Amino acid sequence: MYNVSVSPHIRDKSSTTKIMADVCIALVPTLAFGVWHFGWNALVIIVSSVLSCVLSEFIFELIVKKPITVFDLSAVVTGLIIALNMPPTAAWWIPAIGGVFAIIVIKMLFGGIGQNIMNPALGARCFLLISFASRMTNFAVDGIASPTPLASLKAGETVDILDMFLGLHNGCIGEVSVAAILIGFVYLLIKKVISVRIPAIYIGSALVFIFLFRLPDGAADLNYMAGQLLTGGLAAGAVFMATDYTTSPITKSGQIIYALLLGFLTAVFRVLGSSAEGVSYAIIISNLCVPLIEKISVPKAFGMKKKEQV
Repeated sequence: MYNVSVSPHIRDKSSTTKIMADVCIALVPTLAFGVWHFGWNALVIIVSSVLSCVLSEFIFELIVKKPITVFDLSAVVTGLIIALNMPPTAAWWIPAIGGVFAIIVIKMLFGGIGQNIMNPALGARCFLLISFASRMTNFAVDGIASPTPLASLKAGETVDILDMFLGLHNGCIGEVSVAAILIGFVYLLIKKVISVRIPAIYIGSALVFIFLFRLPDGAADLNYMAGQLLTGGLAAGAVFMATDYTTSPITKSGQIIYALLLGFLTAVFRVLGSSAEGVSYAIIISNLCVPLIEKISVPKAFGMKKKEQV
């Protein structure tokens, strides 16, 4: 006798906790660099964000009498990604509010992990950008305000490419150093937590669309294109946020469509929009399109044929 259950039938040693632990480890280099570069307030923001997410999930599940799931580390990952997207000058209570919004509104009210319709951390970031616009766009260091590299590019100025790669400039805590992000990216690839498909197509298509959108004003030069690649949230978004299991397609063709949409929207927001950045909005809008993308990209079942019309 065989006990036959519904799919999936393939099993391996992966678990939610193990995957989330690997993501936490991959986030360490870029967040540690942010603390080193910006100072102790960056660490306060990270701690505040993580504690807010974990406590929000724990208290919510106690109130509604659901199983406690904070030990799967998904709330910790959400908190770390919120902190990654925060300016280093933010007050500690801003990421705390973002953590509550991410966990309660976007994650738990939709049924918990695996049920949310968009990336909770990015949904929280967009909520904070709307609610506290001036605080979320304040990148002054030691009381000295200066534009971010993306703002400089949008104003027609040039940027130092080496500084952009290393992270020696203003920006969000976990987005400034592409070198540190690449370390986390390689780790996730080695651990097979993500594949290269979505990040590579996303970044490549974003650069192509940015170049095309710049043509009416004159072709973008090498400094401009390199600056678009190495600054802002493009690298961090492609590696840590666009690849979220819940809010990205599962089919290969669906992932290609999804990544192309991400690249197109990022270029629209960065080049044609009023803001210099656009990764967060591009990802959450694309997240909302995932059900439609999966509907049109599901392969035909083996043995099925087109229904003949009478």
